Amino acid sequence: MRNLINTLRNIWKIEDLRTRILNTLGFILIYRLGSYIVLPGVNSDALAQAHKGANEGIVGLINIFAGGAFSRASVFGLGIMPYISASIVVQLLGMALPYFRKLQQGGESGRKKINQITRFLTVVITLFQAPGYIASQVANKAGVVTDPSTFWYMQSILILVTGTMFVMWLGEKITDKGIGNGISLIIMIGIIARLPYAVTTEFASRVNDEGGGLIMLLIEMVLLLLVIMGSIMLVQGTRKIPVQFAKKIVGNKQVGGVRQYIPLKVNAAGVMPIIFAQAIMFIPITVAQASGSESVASFLAPMANHYGFWYNLVFALLIIVFTYFYTAITVNPNQMAEDMKKNGGFVPGVKPGKKTAEFIDLIMSRITLPGSIFLALIAILPAFAIKLNIQQEFAHFYGGTSLLILVGVVLDTLQQIESHLLMRHYDGLMKTGRIKGRSSMSMSTA
Repeated sequence: MRNLINTLRNIWKIEDLRTRILNTLGFILIYRLGSYIVLPGVNSDALAQAHKGANEGIVGLINIFAGGAFSRASVFGLGIMPYISASIVVQLLGMALPYFRKLQQGGESGRKKINQITRFLTVVITLFQAPGYIASQVANKAGVVTDPSTFWYMQSILILVTGTMFVMWLGEKITDKGIGNGISLIIMIGIIARLPYAVTTEFASRVNDEGGGLIMLLIEMVLLLLVIMGSIMLVQGTRKIPVQFAKKIVGNKQVGGVRQYIPLKVNAAGVMPIIFAQAIMFIPITVAQASGSESVASFLAPMANHYGFWYNLVFALLIIVFTYFYTAITVNPNQMAEDMKKNGGFVPGVKPGKKTAEFIDLIMSRITLPGSIFLALIAILPAFAIKLNIQQEFAHFYGGTSLLILVGVVLDTLQQIESHLLMRHYDGLMKTGRIKGRSSMSMSTA
């Protein structure tokens, strides 16, 4: 406890770190206040009643990322999701088109150009999503909109587009002037905002349970702690590949000849496979509703039960498939092998070039399988939690996208705080070793 207090004092002593933390808290406060400002002309009470119990599927996922602003028809209703979609599209274009691939490899100038393209694409995506959001989630609810005129539609679309761009700007400002990754922190804050209500609901449920409710609550907390520990292992798990650099004589000095490591992450895809799989799992429900056929609806009924066996089996298999797919487009063994060859590096016992690329690809295939299975297991854990009579709101924190984002963002933010402390010769947050965040993809010295 004393070490923790000393660490907090050291954090406050560092002026730059203190300013960054206060800036981050200020930007987050602005975002949370904005998420409660409802679109003009919308009856918030009627909307809350209309959305009661409708937080499943892709709608529930978007609402999580928007911190509840989606279901409240806030000015930040679409949140950061259009920006995430634009970033994914640009990333995929980098794999398909040489122009985008060149930009990704173009250093700082290429990064600025990609950011401009991503921002422009965010506006385009928001312009398409905003009318659909208003029509499906707001305008078609009885008594929600007082005057659904054309002018109201146009002003609501403009406000939603402006709100998304403002949230994107807040995220970029947190990254530049604050601590941690701004976009990730905004998503994480939206998830954490639901935690007090979830814990309170679960506590009240167990207190009212006369059959050992408090004991069950204690068991639930222990299980949650074990799941969090498993998620940390998944996020931080790496397989280090040794890389030897050839010795060179530069002037009168010998350089190189050192051994370094390439840390290949067990879960290089992050939470993207879960997001893709959840989007795909929403298709059968849409087809059943659009068909209007009772036979089709009864056939696809198991896919509508988010806590049923067949839904979770297909969901887990899709996560495994998408983990391999997303890892393949984000980790490029050929590029890694080429970069090592240019810098005079080689894997001991493996020929440089094509053989090195094949070796890295083999290692990635081997570590991705257990990583994808573990990721799928964490994703379907909320379904098991529901079977244990845990309240739905609290069960969502037992796995899935929410838990993985929380763990990943917290570790990444702590890593940055740790770096500030160690750079100024203070003790870090951990006495043994350094915290490893999600972004530690560069080579680390042995």
